[in-house]
Amino acid sequence: MKDFIMDAKARFFFVAIVGFMAAVLASMISCTESRKPEAEKSSTHMTAPDFSLKDLTGKNFTLSAHKGKPVLLIFITTWCPTCRSEMPRYNSIHKKYSQHGLEVVNIDIEEPREKVSRFAEKYNVSYRVLLDEKGNVAETYKIVGIPSMVLIDKEGKVLSRQYLAMDRLLENLFGKN
Repeated sequence: MKDFIMDAKARFFFVAIVGFMAAVLASMISCTESRKPEAEKSSTHMTAPDFSLKDLTGKNFTLSAHKGKPVLLIFITTWCPTCRSEMPRYNSIHKKYSQHGLEVVNIDIEEPREKVSRFAEKYNVSYRVLLDEKGNVAETYKIVGIPSMVLIDKEGKVLSRQYLAMDRLLENLFGKN
């Protein structure tokens, strides 16, 4: 009889734990699902928010000064493993599409100039690197993961937001080389 009571208690405890974990998982999934479409709807085909940031040399970059040419914003950090592994591809995108007028801009989020400068040197970054020291631009653009890319068309509208590859979209926009 004692074993039966212990088994019943163990079963109850197991069922309670599994139920609790399922409720937590369902809650997490519903939060993620509800935020994602809102961010995507509100951020594509809208006018790209203007901003000014300093680059690694201390010069200002103002987005609105580049109206009339497409701009690719690449949001990264130096500590992000995926960002590091994607750097050669970003250099390749710059090399391939800058001849068609694409302005490629790296925006480093909330890191000191010295660290970002060493990173850019290590990865031979061939395009402009901006410092979003307080994360305000990343917040304005609703960046929720890194690396993230925002493609802005010639009219200053957000054409696309991607969290990894943008190669196919760029090929469609500029043609294959």
